[in-house]
Amino acid sequence: MRGMTDPRALAGSRAAPASADGLTVGRVADALGLTVRTLHHWDGIALARPSLRTTGGYRLYTAQDVERLQRIVLYRELGLGLSAIRTLLDDPQAAAPAELRRHQERIRERITRLEQLDTGLSRMIAAHERGVLLTPEQQRAVFGPDWDPAWIEGARARWGTTAQWAQYAERSAERSPEEWQAIGGAMTEVEQALGDAFDDGVAPGDPAADRLVDRHREAFSAFFPLSRSMQVCLARMYQADPAFAAHYDGIRHGLADWFRAIVDESARAHGIDPDTATWE
Repeated sequence: MRGMTDPRALAGSRAAPASADGLTVGRVADALGLTVRTLHHWDGIALARPSLRTTGGYRLYTAQDVERLQRIVLYRELGLGLSAIRTLLDDPQAAAPAELRRHQERIRERITRLEQLDTGLSRMIAAHERGVLLTPEQQRAVFGPDWDPAWIEGARARWGTTAQWAQYAERSAERSPEEWQAIGGAMTEVEQALGDAFDDGVAPGDPAADRLVDRHREAFSAFFPLSRSMQVCLARMYQADPAFAAHYDGIRHGLADWFRAIVDESARAHGIDPDTATWE
């Protein structure tokens, strides 16, 4: 461990001048990985004072002083504060094993927390790289047999550098398969409602169509917040992309075109020109 330097080795160092009876502040600081300022502070609070002085008034540390410093460095690296270290070093009544066990328990708690953070970071990295932390089989079970896991890779290639993908990945990292099941179920219900409205002849601009547009945007926002302008871009992609168009037309033939039409009309009603809408 850093700081566990043999005082006799310090005496043979050529890092700085030393008398035959002691070592200079600079030499001790270099050997123990400390700063001169730290040693001066510990001297000032009477935690570790050099026992000797040169005729010129410079501090000199004896081998016993260095041993005390090594213990301080060790205890500090174990997480003890200077007050606790002073007690362990100077109070003959101090129960060193009990105090060290308490700090050991704190360290173990920190290790557990760090392991949890490590796991969380691993999931976050995987979510950014994969989009959904589900196997292809789990994805189809959640999103339906027509779901193509390659769609996520395509989305990452297209939007992987956007703030929306980061939001999507952060949410994905926290979600269980059951939570994804609920989200997939909500999207399926929306798509079925769209198909039913299409069958019923609901026209773009009808209140029922506008409600479905809002319902779709709300359900989709489980992935990341979807603005009206972004929804227009999404509907455009559903219509133009062969895989997405096939998915929606598989629900009802012509549904992809109709969905874009009701989204565009709803956007116009809210002051957005679908022809110039952007991903924002």
